[in-house]
Amino acid sequence: MRRRAADYRRPVRRRLSVWIWLLLACFFIAGFILLLVIQNQEYQDPTVLEKNAATVQFTHRTLNVTEEIANNANSYARQLLEQMTLAKAYIVIAKDHNDLHLAWELSSKIRSCQFLLSKAAMREDPMTQDEAEPLIRSLSTLIFKAQDAHYDIATTIMTMKSHIQALEERTNAATVQSTFFGQLAAEALPKNLHCLNVKLLADWLTKKKLQEVTDQIKNSPRLLDNNLYHFCLFSDNLLAVSAVVNSTVSNTDHPKQLVFHVVTNEANYGAMQAWFVINDFKGSTVEVQKVEDFTWLNASYSPVVRKLTEADLRAYYFEGSREPNDEPKFGNPKYVSLLNHLRFYIPEIYPRLEKVVFLDDDVIVQKDLTPLFSLDLHGNVNGAVETCLEAFHRFYKYLNFSNPVLSSKFDPQACGWAFGLNVFDLVVWRKANVTATYHYWIQQNDDGSLWKLGTLPPGLLAFYGQTEPLDRRWHVLGLGYDVNVDNRLIETAAVIHFNGNLKPWLKFGIGRYKPLWERYVNQTHPYLVDCVTN
Repeated sequence: MRRRAADYRRPVRRRLSVWIWLLLACFFIAGFILLLVIQNQEYQDPTVLEKNAATVQFTHRTLNVTEEIANNANSYARQLLEQMTLAKAYIVIAKDHNDLHLAWELSSKIRSCQFLLSKAAMREDPMTQDEAEPLIRSLSTLIFKAQDAHYDIATTIMTMKSHIQALEERTNAATVQSTFFGQLAAEALPKNLHCLNVKLLADWLTKKKLQEVTDQIKNSPRLLDNNLYHFCLFSDNLLAVSAVVNSTVSNTDHPKQLVFHVVTNEANYGAMQAWFVINDFKGSTVEVQKVEDFTWLNASYSPVVRKLTEADLRAYYFEGSREPNDEPKFGNPKYVSLLNHLRFYIPEIYPRLEKVVFLDDDVIVQKDLTPLFSLDLHGNVNGAVETCLEAFHRFYKYLNFSNPVLSSKFDPQACGWAFGLNVFDLVVWRKANVTATYHYWIQQNDDGSLWKLGTLPPGLLAFYGQTEPLDRRWHVLGLGYDVNVDNRLIETAAVIHFNGNLKPWLKFGIGRYKPLWERYVNQTHPYLVDCVTN
């Protein structure tokens, strides 16, 4: 039997590949799932739709140009900013080459870009292509025009380098000037404090009753009673001292057992006496003295008094004879105020007392300080909180250890401590003759080679080996310069210290900490109200 020709044979049926069947099945499943999703969206619950709309609306509200520029390299806003930066550079070069017309054109386009960017930021919506593209094109044309004007890379680099150097010089000058003005503002007393002093001084001079009460306080046996708790402050700032006293008595169980010994200068003596007589601080005793009455504290006894009366030093502070490179803080007149150095003469000022707590006028007391008087100082003179958790609070940061006099006797890595809250055992102080040690180092530093200025460096030397470290919670520092002091440290601190220029009674004090100080100032006192309102 003959086979059919190939053209007339029945075509052979070939089975589809298994992979093709699997692919078709996947397409069918995906289509079915997509259909279900679409139907589900069409019949979704209205409340869900409202939530989705709110979410979309919220996302729209949080959109801003800054995030768009930072997260999207292709955004129109980012392109405009990059072109503006380049255009600003060419403006400088064009002006240097006296091509003022090109500089004007570039400036005009930059202003248009800034307007468009601010418009996009205000409406909280990304910039569209229709808005940005005309400006991008026109600015690109101007930049190419600047390049065609032979402002090549070498010219650009040289020109920009000179301008960068000039800007650096201006920045350095502005930094020095701002530091100087900040220091000047920190030294100035607010007008309302001057007003308060004037009103109180008038009362002191006209109301004889105030002076009679003061005489009674001076003769009080409480001032010499070592069974009471004695605190001393040396300051010319009435309101600051008042806040310290008020905060101390407000946070103790037995305020009537507290005695405060305040020393000020003659200019503020009458006002301070009147204030502490007029106002009652929960029955505590406040004694006010003036440093001018300490006739024993003279140049023949104290080298620091002799130094402070030298003509050169007075000229340094009051006649503007400082060197241009001197740090502005060293121009603060507090360094020539004897009140600042009285802390080294406490045993002589109070010869009958055995133990005192010294407080600076820029502290606030938050807890009872009477337990400090029962602390065991283990035979040491000074109880203070150490500040050497950071390296810059060790001895070598305050003292010049290139001098062999210091390097042979002290450890440069020794831990520093803070004035502001100090417990002084005056009995041990007198036995160790710490004041004589202080005088010795003042004489050794007659030429300023051991340290520059201040009371902490000689204090570190005078109390070296005689300081008992206290728990850190007794004294927390930094509220006059550090905006990031831990809230937990502040809350647990017995004393917080506004050391630094940003004092809480100044307008530029750190706002976060001001309420901690203001709560202990009697804002409703008639004199304070009158001074603030007028």
